[in-house]
Amino acid sequence: AFASGRRVEGAMNRLYAVESSPSNTGGMADHRLTLTAGGIEGFARAVASRLGIEAGPDESADHETWIAALVRDLKRYPGACIVVAGLQQPPEVHALAHAMNHALENVGKTVVYTDPVEESPTDHAQSLRDLVDDMAAGRVELLLILGGNPAFTAHADLAFADRLSDVKTSVHLSLYDDETSKLCHWHVPEAHPLEAWSDARAFEGSVSIIQPLIEPLYGGRSVHEVASVFTGQAGRSGYDIVRETWKGRDSGGDFERFWRRSLHDGYVAGSSLSPKKVSMKGKIGVQARRSKTVSGLEVIFRPDPTVWDGRFSNNGWLQELPKPVTRLTWDNAALMGVATAERLGLQNEEVVDLSYRGRSVKAPVWIVPGHPADSVTLHLGYGRTAAGRLGSGAGFNANALRTSDAPWFGRGLEVSKTGEHQELACTQEHSSMEGRHLIREGTAEEYQKNPAFVSEMGHDPDPDLTLYDPEEHRSSEGYAWGMAIDLNACTGCNGCTIACQSENNIPVVGRREVMNGREMHWIRVDRYFEGDMETPEMVHQPVPCMHCEDAPCELVCPVAATVHSDEGLNDMVYNRCVGTRYCSNNCPYKVRRFNFLQYADEETPSLKLLQNPDVTIRARGVMEKCTYCVQRINSARITAKMEDREIRDGDILTACQAACPTEAIVFGNINDPNSRVSRMKSEPRNYGLLTELNTKPRTTYLARLRNPNPEIEHG
Repeated sequence: AFASGRRVEGAMNRLYAVESSPSNTGGMADHRLTLTAGGIEGFARAVASRLGIEAGPDESADHETWIAALVRDLKRYPGACIVVAGLQQPPEVHALAHAMNHALENVGKTVVYTDPVEESPTDHAQSLRDLVDDMAAGRVELLLILGGNPAFTAHADLAFADRLSDVKTSVHLSLYDDETSKLCHWHVPEAHPLEAWSDARAFEGSVSIIQPLIEPLYGGRSVHEVASVFTGQAGRSGYDIVRETWKGRDSGGDFERFWRRSLHDGYVAGSSLSPKKVSMKGKIGVQARRSKTVSGLEVIFRPDPTVWDGRFSNNGWLQELPKPVTRLTWDNAALMGVATAERLGLQNEEVVDLSYRGRSVKAPVWIVPGHPADSVTLHLGYGRTAAGRLGSGAGFNANALRTSDAPWFGRGLEVSKTGEHQELACTQEHSSMEGRHLIREGTAEEYQKNPAFVSEMGHDPDPDLTLYDPEEHRSSEGYAWGMAIDLNACTGCNGCTIACQSENNIPVVGRREVMNGREMHWIRVDRYFEGDMETPEMVHQPVPCMHCEDAPCELVCPVAATVHSDEGLNDMVYNRCVGTRYCSNNCPYKVRRFNFLQYADEETPSLKLLQNPDVTIRARGVMEKCTYCVQRINSARITAKMEDREIRDGDILTACQAACPTEAIVFGNINDPNSRVSRMKSEPRNYGLLTELNTKPRTTYLARLRNPNPEIEHG
């Protein structure tokens, strides 16, 4: 929905982001303000008070110009704007956000309220404290833990892991034999969600009945099946439990019809929650937080962008997926801004001792432009001791510093040097701009005045200055496949990278090989900063193979392993490749990957089910690259031939395109002037990477446009 408002065809939306740690959202913002986590509440009060809300003390005089312009902009669009508070913000900030949306007439328009799913919402933090107190007092005879890993994720001050030994009998249902399982008397293997019957409710209330795709591979049991044992209904299947649950609901008297229709459609008809009319109860009564003045730095805790709270630590795809902002893999780090690092005399990869409220951990430093001064961000999910062979031992455990009274940020962190050094696996330096125009961007205002400004940034050569036959690789007949990527819509989520890895049987290489520059991803998402180090702009750029019409890789292959198809694909013939890697050396885009070692596990029976049977599994010693998902092209070709028709626009979705949540990636036939990809390539924003080399790439980009508020931009 956000990306649809960034399309240049209509009026672009405008995004303001106020954040304490650089994020994808901040990277997409037209205006980004860097504040410490503790300063965001004061900022929210300042904005609220200028919207006519009695919000308590205003402590944001340092940003008066920014706030005044923001408030004027919000007031210009009543009912068509929205104020969103981050999940890690305290209740006071959320209350202020609700009040601001009410004052801006957004309720019932951009903000919709429904009844809560829980009739009596639980204070989970207090509930966990009560449980730990009961465990310590010996009042818990049987503790049943259904999923989760509280021995690792619970706040350090609760000492949940230590209290487990005070429980007479403990049972843990879990996908993994993890830290909690190791301390429990019984570990019950859990069925994966793809192996179990269940149901789920979407954010707007729609219910879906979850059907398993396969039988449990290892005899796992679902939460419903284990819980039924403790309710005197042992032996019931998950199917029976879920079906019986819905049998008691009003199904119009024909349950079988209701059941089959719900399974077929994927959702229960009429289950969405109805919007409720709500109004503010006078003053919101939000009191300012009373916090003691504490010396030291601010520490910020955030879930990791890939392994989250550690639940995905044993997933090699996610461990090796570069994190959107830092581009780190297989590790977390103590993130800090340039000014803080300079003041402390620290460099990247120096190991420091982090001390907070009587606890300490060691962590390597990673300097991030745009991070606020006097703050350090620590990502959760690492430092696991029982996370399988992939996740155990990676990174440091930030949970060891996290307390229940300050779960997301707090003051008092002390940082001291240890003299140690730890090398981190970062992929960003493998591909840099080197002063070239890889990213082209401007403002919506510039674009309206001069749509050709994008092409004016480049300097394409005379197309006749080429070693290639100009007609050989570009025919106006038949199919000519191409791709366009809209940088205005790309949020840098990395979904395309994982989708490509899943579709094309791309192996994981491991931490050491990533540090050697040998990661195997066929599409990478580069991240660039622009501007000063304290308040830079951030932009992401997906880079697959360009499928050049005049491909430099093809000329230098001594065995014709990389060749051009009649439809414009730059193909790889694996059984010809002898591994000279000349093609990679000659590729200006550095999108080719060489499998130096036998990275893929082709022997473990369960992992054989992981592989896509439509894609060749490569032995070591051959070059790999994006194929525009040629297997999907051929599948669509066969279907079209059987139906005696041409391949229609939209029949083929590459894996990266199918996974992109913002539809930033579009693929199709560029010989069809009515295809979506042709229309995108005809836009003035369209440009190719390094076209000055006369490679004629089939993959092109639409330049990124920002929509800044002139009062801030020029104020």
